[in-house]
Amino acid sequence: MNPVLRSLTAATIRASYISRYSARGRERGDVPGWVLITLMTAGLVAALWAVAEGQLTALFSRALDSARR
Repeated sequence: MNPVLRSLTAATIRASYISRYSARGRERGDVPGWVLITLMTAGLVAALWAVAEGQLTALFSRALDSARR
């Protein structure tokens, strides 16, 4: 095999290997961030629901009553 072609092939294989495994590492490291965002969103929804439960229930009831007419 031509030495230039051999080094080019080796470089291509090396670059493919590095990009494949470094991308997996980044995706895996992002999981805790998404878990934190999900938990914070659930906490905000629970807090808003606790504060405005009566108003949200009344709003929903009025919306259903107006849709029935």
